Amino acid sequence: MKTPRFPPGPKPTDGPTIRIGALAPLTRPGWVEAGRHLLVGLELAASEVNAAGGIGGRSLELLVRDTAADPQRAIAAVDELDRLGVAALVGEYHSVVARAVAARADALGLPFLCSSAVLDALAEQPTNRVARLASAQSHGWRVYADFLLGAGHRHIAVATQPSVYWASGTGILRQFFASCGGTVIELDTASLTHGAMCDELAGIGATALLLLASYPEPAVPIVKAVRRDRRLAGIMIGAPAGQPEFAEWTGLLGNDGAAIPFLRYLPERLGPLGARTKILLHQRLGEAPSFVAFEGYDAIAVLAAALRVHGPDRARIVESWPCLAVEGTRGEIRFSRVPGIGVWQWAWPPVQVVDRDPAEPDRFRILHVR
Repeated sequence: MKTPRFPPGPKPTDGPTIRIGALAPLTRPGWVEAGRHLLVGLELAASEVNAAGGIGGRSLELLVRDTAADPQRAIAAVDELDRLGVAALVGEYHSVVARAVAARADALGLPFLCSSAVLDALAEQPTNRVARLASAQSHGWRVYADFLLGAGHRHIAVATQPSVYWASGTGILRQFFASCGGTVIELDTASLTHGAMCDELAGIGATALLLLASYPEPAVPIVKAVRRDRRLAGIMIGAPAGQPEFAEWTGLLGNDGAAIPFLRYLPERLGPLGARTKILLHQRLGEAPSFVAFEGYDAIAVLAAALRVHGPDRARIVESWPCLAVEGTRGEIRFSRVPGIGVWQWAWPPVQVVDRDPAEPDRFRILHVR
């Protein structure tokens, strides 16, 4: 049965609220811009829930905690939010942090709806307590690899740094390209200077360099170095993790940041709800909303639907994941079990490969859709 998004209800009272723990990277070394977009999406949806009467007359209250891309800090936040009696957890952008949150939430019996982290192994062991809106990395990055092959790239290089997330992405790309007779060569950002990396690129014959590295360091200086090396004028730079999505990218790189394809989790055309939400998000952010802002909004829409039917009981929220059908900003959201994914998964959010138009860097060009 399809669940209405925010049906009208009784006006919220001044009584107890329903508390939701909201996790996002809001300070460095976290990706602060992504965290801000995520939080604005969460807050907009919560305000609309409350304006529509709340949950049975009770307002939603977001208890926001900054994870700063630190798994231990996130675990401490989960423990605190558990003590404060939250009905569920929502949010988080960084995959390694979200994995730590998922493990701790599962141990505490606390529902966790992950909005934005993509690592396939979000949970080390299968769990019913965790659900995810974001596409699994293996799905999205295979879409990206398919785009690369379609564009004629068979031999690519990846600029990497140590991380479970980057290692997982490299493995996905390597497996995909090997199956098609292609190759993936790793260039270690920790051991190579930018000049040495350019020398390596010039010598190996790769037609594309993918940035599997943190932002802004070392991704931004790598882009600058490659763009300025005449030997590499024909090489494509790519960023499957989505670094160019945010306005700060253009602020740091200008035109050098254009024509760098990345993954974006939006449909080609937004429906009425998505289009209306886009306007409201833009007003709150003061800039165009990223796909992360839509993920935040949709996460609260899903939790509100579960709460309206089952109330704030944690066990009943967990039981609701496979039964929900919620109108989201990017399509109808339903959760299912996907082989190899140990959590309830929306399979799948829309996936695009886009880049910034060199002639107008604030405009995105859609290059590939799945």
